[in-house]
Amino acid sequence: MTSAVVFAYHNVGVRCLRVLLARGVRVPLVVTHQDNPNENIWFGSVSQVAAEQGIPFITPDDPNARDVVARIAVLRPDFLFSFYYRLLLKAPLLAVPGLGALNMHGSLLPKYRGRVPVNWAIIHGETETGTTLHYMTEKPDNGDIVAQTAVPILPDDTAGEVFDKVTVAAELTLYHALPGLIAGTAPRIRQDLSRGAYFGGRKPEDGRIAWSQPATQIHNLVRAVAPPYPGAYTDVGGHRLVVQRTRVVDAEKRQDAASQLRYADGHLYADCGAGTLEILACTVDGVPLSPAVFEQQFGAGAPLPPAD
Repeated sequence: MTSAVVFAYHNVGVRCLRVLLARGVRVPLVVTHQDNPNENIWFGSVSQVAAEQGIPFITPDDPNARDVVARIAVLRPDFLFSFYYRLLLKAPLLAVPGLGALNMHGSLLPKYRGRVPVNWAIIHGETETGTTLHYMTEKPDNGDIVAQTAVPILPDDTAGEVFDKVTVAAELTLYHALPGLIAGTAPRIRQDLSRGAYFGGRKPEDGRIAWSQPATQIHNLVRAVAPPYPGAYTDVGGHRLVVQRTRVVDAEKRQDAASQLRYADGHLYADCGAGTLEILACTVDGVPLSPAVFEQQFGAGAPLPPAD
């Protein structure tokens, strides 16, 4: 029976672990993370799935530590799989499996190599993303491609909605690629790294809105960091406004005056550097703000800092 040690976290980790088990792959060990109490845990638990299936799991601070590598080497796995595991696996670990070490990445490589690829794809206005199953090397996300599955990004999709699609795409990619991997017939396609770039992680403060930007660009930021992510934000009248959902009303019209939030006919709008957004959901100081309450608190309009 084919065996695999699995490094996994998040929803993609949950679904891909289940795919391996459904395909009859023996998993003698799962390596995952302890949940961070300071993080919004909105996703499924790999450790819970492992426990339910009677699979031993560990949560090492360093997966490349000598004792961890030795423990995995004793198991003599055919494969190592990394499914949204957050730490890089180094050469001694990658050399352990007999048939290869593979990673599931949340973009259509070579585009958006690195961290949080779904969020970056939305920020850059992409209309498509997906998943890539590829062989691992010590350099992240640059190994040979085995299989990819694309999904659309619709104009108003949030990162959470796209991530749900990417999770299904990961499940499909692995399910269809596994027989070829096990048989040794799966393709290995070298990446043309010049066709993509590497992106780093994002911090909550990266969600600050620059209202001098075009409405479409701000809309992309808002949906890229919408809940369950921390959200795009600005300061209005000394209050923290978190913009959770928007709609582009006008993408091009230049404004004659400075950017502002304004109430009109029961709706809340933001006039940007170019174009206008309707604010469909937002909070002020953590409290949901309706257009009517905005009018009561701020009047017909409130200025927005152009480079907040």
